[in-house]
Amino acid sequence: MNLGKPRGRPTKDEAAVIDVRVLDAARALFSQKGIANSSIDELARTLGVSKHTIYRRYASKAQLLDAVVERDINAFRDELTSAGATRTDELESLYQVALRYFKFGSSPDYSAFYLLVSAEAVVSPDLRERLTEWTNSALQPVMDAVSSAQTAGYLRCGSSSSIGEILIDLLEGANNRVRLRDATSISSRTARKLFDDRWQVFMKAMASE
Repeated sequence: MNLGKPRGRPTKDEAAVIDVRVLDAARALFSQKGIANSSIDELARTLGVSKHTIYRRYASKAQLLDAVVERDINAFRDELTSAGATRTDELESLYQVALRYFKFGSSPDYSAFYLLVSAEAVVSPDLRERLTEWTNSALQPVMDAVSSAQTAGYLRCGSSSSIGEILIDLLEGANNRVRLRDATSISSRTARKLFDDRWQVFMKAMASE
C-alpha cells in the first residue's frame, strides 16, 4: 500500500484517509509479526512513506498500538450498545448484548488480534496494564446491561461487575470453542447452541429468586 509522495499539506479528507491506512496497516503488521517484533520503520516501508509521516501522528509504537486498539474498542462498544438499544425489556436487552459479544468475539479477525495481544501481555507488565484498561472500556456496555437487568428485578442482587464477569467468562468459553475449530466445520446453528447453553447456565445461576 503506497500513500504516494506528499504534495504539500494534505486536506482534511486526505489526512483522514491516511490515518485509516496507517491504522489498518499497523493492525495487519501487529497481527502478522506480533507487537514486540513490529517497528515503525517496517510500517513506513509497508505503506511506502517516510517514518516521519507516522511519527507526526504517533510519537511511539505504544501510541500507535493505543490508537489501533481504541478504534477496535469503539467499534466493539458500538456493536454491543446498538444490540440492546432497541429493546424495551432489560433482560432481552442483556441477552442481545451478550449474543453480539459472542458473535463479535468469536470472529476470526477480532479474536486473532486480541489473542496475540493477550499472549504478549503475559510477559509485558506495561501491556498487561493497558490490556486491563482496554478490556474494562470494551466491556462497559455488558456491565451496564447487567446493572439494568438487576434494577428491573431479573437478576439477583449483588455486584453487577462480578455478575458481568461471570457472564463474560461463560461467553469466552463459548468463543474459545469456536476459535479452536475449523471455521468451515461449525455451523451457525451449532455456534448459536454454544451461546444459548451458556446463557441458560448463567440465568440458572444468576436469576433473581
